[in-house]
Amino acid sequence: MPELPEVETTRRGIEPHVVGATIARLDVRDRRLRWPVPADLPERVAGRRIAAVHRRAKYLLFDLCGLELIVHLGMSGSLRLLPRDTPPGKHDHIDLVFGERVLRLRDPRRFGAVLWTEAPLATHPLLAHLGVEPLSRALSAARLHAITRGHRTAIKQLLMDGRRIVGVGNIYACESLFVAGIDPRRPARRLSRARCERLVLAIKLTLRKAIRAGGASLRDFVRSDGEPGHFQLRAWVYGRAGLPCRRCGTPVRRIVQAQRATFYCPRCQR
Repeated sequence: MPELPEVETTRRGIEPHVVGATIARLDVRDRRLRWPVPADLPERVAGRRIAAVHRRAKYLLFDLCGLELIVHLGMSGSLRLLPRDTPPGKHDHIDLVFGERVLRLRDPRRFGAVLWTEAPLATHPLLAHLGVEPLSRALSAARLHAITRGHRTAIKQLLMDGRRIVGVGNIYACESLFVAGIDPRRPARRLSRARCERLVLAIKLTLRKAIRAGGASLRDFVRSDGEPGHFQLRAWVYGRAGLPCRRCGTPVRRIVQAQRATFYCPRCQR
């Protein structure tokens, strides 16, 4: 699933090309996404100028001067900038048309979403209960320490809880915990203030590194230029079960937590 680095990579890739542009029309070839594409969406957005493209958690937010277009890439979606005459493929469901270019949503599993709202974004049901942005100043050691208090759940599972912290998906939770030297099974409430400080720094470092690498392409994700991300090639532990730890040489272990694979080094992480 595209996580925060993949969505931020997409946002940065499309922003210079669409901000300031006027939407000539919106073509919907298949409305059957996770939530049906609103039938009135084409008429709502046609002729509107894109003032900005923001990101909240894993949602892309297009500011259309009084109307917000909310886009989620789902499990396997991607947004690509293409020449207007590029024939659509089987899974190319929606086009935003600007002059000679289109911004095309490809979503093989149809778990994504394209919705609109005129209400304040903070009140939208998909956004209202989201946690703190990990790359913002709001995520500090003090804030993480407060979030973890009273939680018996393992720290890795808490990192992936979008009601607490947004966008830290499986691969980035594994990598952040390795960088911080924290066992992913450790109960969240047992993290000291010093460990929280190390973990906050590790989360920010890992996510920024992933954005610079264009995200991770584990399955279907490609950037807006059609190229895959490369972060998975530089991972410390993710996907490396049985291979020597890049830091100490101990074989990396794989366990399952909450039905998700977790990778860690039993020597480097305590």
